[in-house]
Amino acid sequence: MKSLSKKQERLWKSDERFVEADAKNFKLIFYAFLVGAIAGLVGSVFRLTLDYIDVFRHKLFDGAGDSGLVSWVLPFVFVVAGIGVALYLVRKFAPETSGSGVHEIEGALDEIRPIRWKRVLPVKFFASLFSLGSGLLLGREGPTIQLGANIGKMIKDVFRQPDDENNPLVSSGAAAGLASAFNAPLAGIIFVIEEMHGHFRYTFFSVAAIMVASGTADFVVRVLIGADPVIKMMVFEAPPSSVLWLFIALGIFFSFVGYLFNKLLILSLNFFKDLSKIALIVSAIAAGLVIATVGIFYPKMIGGGYDTIRMVLDHSFPLQFLLILFFGRLLLTIFSYGTGVPGGIFAPLLALGVVFGMLFGSILQYYFPDMALHSGVFAVAGMAGIFASTVRAPLTGLVLAVEMTSNFELILPLIITSVTASLVTAFLGNQPIYTTLLERTRAIKSQ
Repeated sequence: MKSLSKKQERLWKSDERFVEADAKNFKLIFYAFLVGAIAGLVGSVFRLTLDYIDVFRHKLFDGAGDSGLVSWVLPFVFVVAGIGVALYLVRKFAPETSGSGVHEIEGALDEIRPIRWKRVLPVKFFASLFSLGSGLLLGREGPTIQLGANIGKMIKDVFRQPDDENNPLVSSGAAAGLASAFNAPLAGIIFVIEEMHGHFRYTFFSVAAIMVASGTADFVVRVLIGADPVIKMMVFEAPPSSVLWLFIALGIFFSFVGYLFNKLLILSLNFFKDLSKIALIVSAIAAGLVIATVGIFYPKMIGGGYDTIRMVLDHSFPLQFLLILFFGRLLLTIFSYGTGVPGGIFAPLLALGVVFGMLFGSILQYYFPDMALHSGVFAVAGMAGIFASTVRAPLTGLVLAVEMTSNFELILPLIITSVTASLVTAFLGNQPIYTTLLERTRAIKSQ
């Protein structure tokens, strides 16, 4: 009887541990829901505010030359002031808010970078409005991802959760941030699992947490902003099997584009890092002059890239124009990110992918008209291809392209393009850009 009571006691303790574990895990899901709701709300306010700033900037640029010298000067002042304020906020209060912040989140998940959410949340939010609103070629998804991750850390600290809750809640916030930027909840989930796979602690409940956070954030954004796809375009039918080899060729081209982009981005960051304060101020003024000048004469050339994508998809342009647009936006994106202001590279990359895809498709139509394949098909594939070759996250790029355009029939050509691009770029020795950025940050901090 004595041994039986000991056995019963062990069973009772085992059941108690299971109950405690279940309570802990369900509490995690509830906190992930809070993270998603707050990230969705913050992301919505960020997007709506940025839209108002963009409208004001467009009006300011459109009016240049209408009222004499002042109308020419105001756009320059607006852009230079935006870049200057963003740089000041970042360098003075929270240097980790520079750039997209994705590599900072990956470092935080590895516990080698701090998350100072009390500083990062206000600095990232307002500095990003100034930098993106100025017209620099940067995306909103970098800020929303870092904001979401810091909201995850905030929830963990406010509710005094144990340290082992840090990883899933920060990851949940990152997923919610991407979902709120692009109305792409599945891409937010896949991004954490694929891109952050070496940093994210994979369990059943941690995956459930990022799913809950991403879905909740998307729901909030759809209620406050709308449920339309971010990129409204034609929905294409699946191309015939006989032309699928073209997407292998497209993927190979994008592998070289990704290699070039990553190398130039690091060179640009290193150039601006080594500048003195005076040289940095001069560079900020020069950046403002360049962006303002381009914005006045070629407004579709600046900004995150959504206007560029719509313009390219809605019109038939000559090959020379597409070529100039591609290299122009490539260099301006590198230049914009190199300044060190907050902003992501997803949206500018997607714009480059669309332009290059349209260029590829237009060349095929010109020389091989019998193929009768719409250039827009290659534009959608380009979004996945360039993401795969730079970030080395082919599944995330594929899902992003599909969710943002609603072209579900193109999944097979997108798979072919993204896998080819990621494999060839890996063969070329091109590391994922966020891995390179994290290694660079660690090297700078250790000096």
